[in-house]
Amino acid sequence: MPIEQRGVDTIPDGERTSGPKDLVSILLGSNLCLGVIIFGWLPPSFGLGWWASVSAIVAGTLIGTVFTAPLALVSLRTATNLSTSSGAQFGVRGRLVGSVVGLLLALGYTALTVWIGGDVMVGVLGRLFGMPADGAAYAVVYTVLAAATVAGAVYGYRVLLAMSKVLAVGMTALLVLGIFAYAPHFTTSALPEAGGYLLGGFWPTWCLAAVAAGLSGPVAFITLLGDYTRYISPARHTSRRVLHGTWLGLILGLLVPQLFGTFTAYAARAAADYAGPLVSASPAWYLVPLLLSASAGSVGNAGLMLYSMGLDLDAILPRASRARATYTVAIVATACVFAGHYAWNAQSAMTSFVLLLTAIGTPWAVITLIGFARCRGVYDADALQVFNRRSRGGIYWYRAGWNVRATVSWALGAGVGLLAVSLPSYEGPLLSLTGGVDCSFLLSGLVGGTVYLLLHLGSSGNPVQVHSARPEPEDEGRSAPPLSPSGV
Repeated sequence: MPIEQRGVDTIPDGERTSGPKDLVSILLGSNLCLGVIIFGWLPPSFGLGWWASVSAIVAGTLIGTVFTAPLALVSLRTATNLSTSSGAQFGVRGRLVGSVVGLLLALGYTALTVWIGGDVMVGVLGRLFGMPADGAAYAVVYTVLAAATVAGAVYGYRVLLAMSKVLAVGMTALLVLGIFAYAPHFTTSALPEAGGYLLGGFWPTWCLAAVAAGLSGPVAFITLLGDYTRYISPARHTSRRVLHGTWLGLILGLLVPQLFGTFTAYAARAAADYAGPLVSASPAWYLVPLLLSASAGSVGNAGLMLYSMGLDLDAILPRASRARATYTVAIVATACVFAGHYAWNAQSAMTSFVLLLTAIGTPWAVITLIGFARCRGVYDADALQVFNRRSRGGIYWYRAGWNVRATVSWALGAGVGLLAVSLPSYEGPLLSLTGGVDCSFLLSGLVGGTVYLLLHLGSSGNPVQVHSARPEPEDEGRSAPPLSPSGV
């Protein structure tokens, strides 16, 4: 299969041959991995019992999916990724906000997936072959996983889709086997080793779990969904079918692995750590399936995240090809893996990461969705590509390529979210207004969306129907360089 040449340029309709079933396959198959499973461990590690943990994960995931899934329709209409599509609201340069948010989200989840997958692989290989769990072993395993991940990401969407279809079946079978493997030691009681409720009370801790373990899953896809739906043609598939496929894929792809993680956390008594107890509690017959899950599943999930990172960096640096951008972000992600293993506490690092990124990502997603509703899904796909062509002008040029009102709205929403967040090592000053409960994502989205609407009162929601301007070359008197299939 040839390497994908498309970057963040517009996908021609003839190449948009995927459908809603492919969307379900990629959202399910790529998420059945330890990088998603480990989020199910967070509620037990916070001191919650089985039913409280399950309810927090289910509630957070369902709420997040209802909010996130409609973003898939944006790229269905624009035929490019979501960060580039957000140029309709933020401006063709202002859409760099989405590119940076997407890059950070994908970077963190890529590193986390390789990190936890590598830790479990080292533990399993130690039990099977007596391999020492030293620095050299971790370095080799992390490097092998990273290399395999890069290969899939560089080849692109078609290879990742084919891989996800295989993983959807294979990983489901491995998880079913895992239920039988860990069932004898399962308990519904809170784990004493967790030391009680992390935030001192049930409801603050439950809300933290709902955000950190439940809501964070769908929010991780706020910039990723367009990577897949840009390959679906609106001429052949209705928005309703694509939306339903997104809902189904997200719900199955997140709840199945996360609830498996919660189940195994109680069965393995994994309060302070997940990878070590998971391997120790595994019966001998499940070690090989666990090794397959840690390796193949991690490559599938991290490959999609790395693919998205390559697209976001390609959007930030139009002169870089998608493949070159992917190699670059792979180096950064691998460095984060090593830092995570040697320098960070797993629970604290994961919780802080997802809460901070949720706080700054939510207002961007809300503004993008409001813009989609205001323009009724009608975009000028060519005008969205002005920045990628290193040109200027067009209906999304606004002021020097930035829609100041949208950018200010996002900044205010993100700022409020950061002031209302509750981390293991930091509590925002606005927590006193919410009774100590982390409502950072609600406040950030509410403030960002409200300010955006207020600043746009009286203005038309669809600039495509108002006027059209021809993009001009960035350098006066010279033509803009042609746009290659890779977006450079």
